[in-house]
Amino acid sequence: MSDPGNVLLSVTGLSKHFASRRARRGNRSGTAAAVVKAVDDVSFDVFRGESLALVGESGSGKSTTARLVLRLLDPTAGTVVLDGVDITRLTGGALRRRRRDMQLVFQDPLSSLSPRLTVADIVAEPLLAHGIGSGRARRERVREYLRLVGLQDDALDRYPHEFSGGQRQRIGIARALILEPQLVVCDEPVSALDVSVRSQILNLLTDLRGKLGLSLLFIAHDLAVVRQVCDRVAVMYRGRLVEVAETGAIFDRPMHPYTQTLLSSIPLPNPSVQRDRKRVALGRDNGSRPVAGGCRFAPRCAYGVGVTDERRPVLAEIEPGHLVEDCACVTSGAARSGATRPV
Repeated sequence: MSDPGNVLLSVTGLSKHFASRRARRGNRSGTAAAVVKAVDDVSFDVFRGESLALVGESGSGKSTTARLVLRLLDPTAGTVVLDGVDITRLTGGALRRRRRDMQLVFQDPLSSLSPRLTVADIVAEPLLAHGIGSGRARRERVREYLRLVGLQDDALDRYPHEFSGGQRQRIGIARALILEPQLVVCDEPVSALDVSVRSQILNLLTDLRGKLGLSLLFIAHDLAVVRQVCDRVAVMYRGRLVEVAETGAIFDRPMHPYTQTLLSSIPLPNPSVQRDRKRVALGRDNGSRPVAGGCRFAPRCAYGVGVTDERRPVLAEIEPGHLVEDCACVTSGAARSGATRPV
């Protein structure tokens, strides 16, 4: 899996900065315009046939990263290379043709499906946009992909409101797959669904990945979901990656304080185990800001070592395939005391 020659998607130094409200209103004070660094120097790879999770709390930059990868946003800096082609340099027709290789499954299946179109028209829309096939051939291909996601032929001429949430998400998945992409970005694809149908959709994505040889970039904040479907996990905090490792290593040996905190927040069904489990809580947030260029997690770190860390941490490999930001808490060994399995 880690063979460099097997890399489908390579993201290097990716950044996206937005002007703050003050800067947009006009900087009358003459000081430097404030910038929000939504994504800040992020690098990772996705291998062919792999499912990589990008996790973190709301506002950490996960969805912005996904949109940069898909070129729905233009990056401030960095490159996105898909199957050997730097898509950050593509424009016009070249970019349009490359979009066939990367598709998106949206978070909310209801709002992402047009209520005015039948299922057949919705799923066929990518074919129409790329000029693929004729009317009859398109309908037959739509039928094929609906069956692939577990929907019958009677779904073709019905409308989205006639389906359940899980069925609507199956329609969205069929639409994403009909162009036969190499990479599918799933932006929290089960967070808007009932708990009872989440496992069905996750199992479907896993089966489709195996059948079609897909690579998935899976955006999520629910680590229990990630554990079920992903091979590796990249943990994101305030626009930066703080830890990247195989899923088993993240759950068994989390090294960064933020990763440990995320895992500690997962509720367990057994009350006695939940009561006796080891917890890693956030430190008291008194509104302080991290030192400029230093560790962003320092003000919330449970171990407190990073508060005086003025050096900007970088990802370092602490064991094969396991990368962690080398903040003071990690390098001093303080965070390793909490690295035993918290869930």
